[in-house]
Amino acid sequence: MQRFHTTQFNDVDALICLKGSQRISVCIPTLNEADTIGQIVATIRETLVKNFELVDEILVIDSDSQDGTKEIAAAAGAVVHRAADIFPHSDSYLGKGENLWKALHIATGDLICYVDGDISNFKSSFVTGLVGPLLTHPDIDYVKAHYQRPLSQAGEIHPAGGGRVSEILIRPLISLFYPELSGILQPLSGEYAARRSILELLAFPTGYGVEIAHLIDLAHAGKLQRIAQTDLIRRVHRNRTADELGSMAFAILKVVIRRLERDGKLTLTEALPDLYQFWTDDVTGSHATSQLIPELERPPISQFLKTRAVVESQIQQ
Repeated sequence: MQRFHTTQFNDVDALICLKGSQRISVCIPTLNEADTIGQIVATIRETLVKNFELVDEILVIDSDSQDGTKEIAAAAGAVVHRAADIFPHSDSYLGKGENLWKALHIATGDLICYVDGDISNFKSSFVTGLVGPLLTHPDIDYVKAHYQRPLSQAGEIHPAGGGRVSEILIRPLISLFYPELSGILQPLSGEYAARRSILELLAFPTGYGVEIAHLIDLAHAGKLQRIAQTDLIRRVHRNRTADELGSMAFAILKVVIRRLERDGKLTLTEALPDLYQFWTDDVTGSHATSQLIPELERPPISQFLKTRAVVESQIQQ
C-alpha cells in the first residue's frame, strides 16, 4: 500500500496541469459545526478555488443544524444543501454516511474529496494531500488520511490520545478478522478522496460505519492495492464524549458484523438489535438509557440509479 506525505503535493500548479479536464468536488457533511465550518470553507475557496482553481466546487450537506452552520458555510462560499431535500420523495436518514452518499448524487466532480466539518486547524493541504495521489498515480483510486490526533481533556491538549474508537474497537477487530487492513493507520479518518467511479460501486452506511465499510468492501472486491494513504501531519477537532463514542462504536460494530457474516467469518443466530443500551451518571446516580441506532445502509449509487430508472420507466408506462 503506497504512502505519501502532504508536502509532496505542495506544487498546486503541477496538480492543476495533471488535473486536465477533470473536476474536483470537496464535500463536507455537517451537523452544528458553526465554530469551524466557516474557516474550512473560506480556506478552500481562497486558496484552491480563487487563487489556484484546483477545486471546482465546495458542497456542504447539512443535517438540519440549529447553530447557523448552513448560513456561515454559504457566506464563506460553499453551496449548501439540506440533506433531507436531496431526493425529498424518498426516505431520508440522519447521519454522516447519509450526507456523504447524498453528496455523491449532487457533486459534479470526477474526484471527490470528503472532509469533516469540525476541524479547527484546517489547511488547504488537507485537500491537496488527498487528491494529489489520485492525480499523480492512475493506479490509485482511494486515498485515506492519517495524522497525529491530539486529545483535549480538562482544558488541556495532549499531543496524542485521539481516535479512541479506532484504537479500542477497530484495531482489534481488524487484527482478528481483516488483518489485510492492519496497514491502514487511521481506518476511521473522515478525510479521504476517491474517484467517483469507485465510490459509485460502494454501499454507504447512513451513520458512522461508512468509513470502515468502505475499507472492508474495497478489500473484499480485491481493490486493496488501489488504496493509498497520505500523512496530513496533525488534525485537531472536537473530541466526543464517552456517551457519543459508545453510540458511534455500536453503529460501527453493526456494520462490521454484517460484513463478517457476508464474508463467512461468523454466523448470526438472530438479527442484530437496533437498541443501544447504556448507563449515564449525574448527581442523582446512574440511569439506564437507550438509543435506537439502526445504522441502515444506502446501496451503491450505480445500483440505486439503475433501480430508480426502472421504477420511473414503469410509472411512465
